[in-house]
Amino acid sequence: MPIVASRDGVRLHYELHDYTDPWRKAPVLILQHGFGRSARFWFNLIPYLARFYRVVCPDLRGFGQSSKEFDLEAGPTIPNYVVDILTIADDMNAATFHYAGESFGGILGMVLSAEHPERVRSLSLLATPIRLTEQTQKTFALTYGSWQEAMRAMGVRAWADAINTAARFPPDADPGLQEWYAEEFAKSDVEVLCALAQLASNSDAASYLPRIKAPVLGIYPALHKFVTSTSGQDEELRKGIPHMRLVRMPSHYHMVWVIAPAACAEHMLHFMAAEDGFAPREP
Repeated sequence: MPIVASRDGVRLHYELHDYTDPWRKAPVLILQHGFGRSARFWFNLIPYLARFYRVVCPDLRGFGQSSKEFDLEAGPTIPNYVVDILTIADDMNAATFHYAGESFGGILGMVLSAEHPERVRSLSLLATPIRLTEQTQKTFALTYGSWQEAMRAMGVRAWADAINTAARFPPDADPGLQEWYAEEFAKSDVEVLCALAQLASNSDAASYLPRIKAPVLGIYPALHKFVTSTSGQDEELRKGIPHMRLVRMPSHYHMVWVIAPAACAEHMLHFMAAEDGFAPREP
């Protein structure tokens, strides 16, 4: 799989999934994972999307197969992550691209779209908050003072198991999926997780919203207490991005793109293809 060096020398890994017609130069779609995950977590969306788009799945610095050898004080910053994404797009020779980010990956997408409007053809936000609510951070902390403390005390695997049942998946979710998720999540280094948790806790995309010019699709769980009208962010999103198309999935749980991949992919395909002028279906 491709490896490219970012501006500060950090080695970045990404996966390319391309099942488009070889005689057609299909547009690039970047799928950016969120907190503690990696490119592998897109496994269930890729089959739907890669027939029509060249799907690029980066590992954020410190996660997956990207390098963990960087200063944890200076390395995990929003500007560095945005440069990392653009570095990978440049490696793909993608002057423009579609971007879809889940959770923290969507926050990065808001900043990227606002600061580099000439690069982003469309922006899809999957269960993406404007900022982490106090309720979210309390949930992640479990019985500890902070979620960083919880991860260090419990260990990454046990913490992931606890959060899976608290917020990520419904009680009737496939036990095999939850087991796989926790195992993959536990491959992340706890200190890298804590550094990103600190960054995510302090991140706020509100000031970027009015500067987003690309078409925006938001796919959110209908009843999720972290990113709904109960947190006040629904109205803030609508006012900040008045041209956003908002889709509500019938779920209480955060991981809508994992719970309902076919439905999420269908919304994304039709949204992106409208910008590209083709019908995302077989003849």
